[in-house]
Amino acid sequence: MFGIDVRTARVVWTAALVLLGLYCIYTMRTTLLVMLFGVFFSYLVYPLFTLAQRACGLRVPRTLVLLVVFAAVASIIGLVGLLFGNQIVAEATNLGQQLPKLLQPGELERRLPLPAPLEPLRVRLGILLQHLLEGGTAQALPVVRGLGTSLFHAAGNLIYVVVVPIFSFLMILEAPWIESFLASLAQRPDGRLWSNVARGLNDVLSQYVRALALLVLATLVSYSVTLGLLGVPFTLLLAGLAAVLEIIPVFGPLIAALTIIAVAVFSGYGHVWWLVLFFAAYRIFQDYILNPWLMSEGVNVPAILVVFGLLAGDELAGVPGIFLSVPVIAALRMFAVQVRLHRAARLNAGGAAQG
Repeated sequence: MFGIDVRTARVVWTAALVLLGLYCIYTMRTTLLVMLFGVFFSYLVYPLFTLAQRACGLRVPRTLVLLVVFAAVASIIGLVGLLFGNQIVAEATNLGQQLPKLLQPGELERRLPLPAPLEPLRVRLGILLQHLLEGGTAQALPVVRGLGTSLFHAAGNLIYVVVVPIFSFLMILEAPWIESFLASLAQRPDGRLWSNVARGLNDVLSQYVRALALLVLATLVSYSVTLGLLGVPFTLLLAGLAAVLEIIPVFGPLIAALTIIAVAVFSGYGHVWWLVLFFAAYRIFQDYILNPWLMSEGVNVPAILVVFGLLAGDELAGVPGIFLSVPVIAALRMFAVQVRLHRAARLNAGGAAQG
């Protein structure tokens, strides 16, 4: 009547709704990030809750069992912090006090481990290393200031530390309702795809979060024991750093290994090659035995996509984007697989009906 094409109007309306949704997501990005970390925490706690519920049976209310489990998890975290937190802080303080002395040109030249053929180049290599460190320090200062600003901002929003476990508690408490909703959704012809997508997303995220937690724990224990036996200084601090960097695929373990070797060299540690052998052996065990065993086929992401996701995640959201890059790529991959399976099922159903 007014010369408006109905199909074009629908496309424009759909595009406007998508843009509005993206804008809302960007506006609420902090809240959504907190909720997402609550989901991740739920995947860590839920296996303990399942075991506790089986042990208690139906006699104990679900809410009471969940409260006991959360109290136990909080107690364990607090106990670990009391046992090792003070020592890690002391090691970090000690390293900070020794760094200015360790990075002096004379100290660098004296502590630099070199094979005999390169011994005549010790002075030149020491000067080159000093220039590299000075340039790296100048480039690192803005990053450190930005990190300090982020930490200050986070300290002013400590309410999120409370919101994450509360959201996780409520999510686990409402798990039966979520299951019944997905079951009812699967009964609808147009809802089977989204039900499968939701269940696949749950499988991917639960597998990834639990596997990542075990990998971090394995790194913390292995590095703590090995560095302690080898007599490397600042053992707990360096092991904790390696465990935290384990959440960053590809680059995290490499940065951790280089950092530990650098601290060991500048601290006068004399068995650096033992550290190199340990890192090589542990990465082979981690990447080819432990990681494939923990990660399912749906969670494993090709290396080229991992690198792309890390760079894109850093550009979009900084450190949280780096952390979320792999699960997001795995979720998108799972969604594409479910869409393909759904289309194949519809084609097979259509062919059977015609036959």
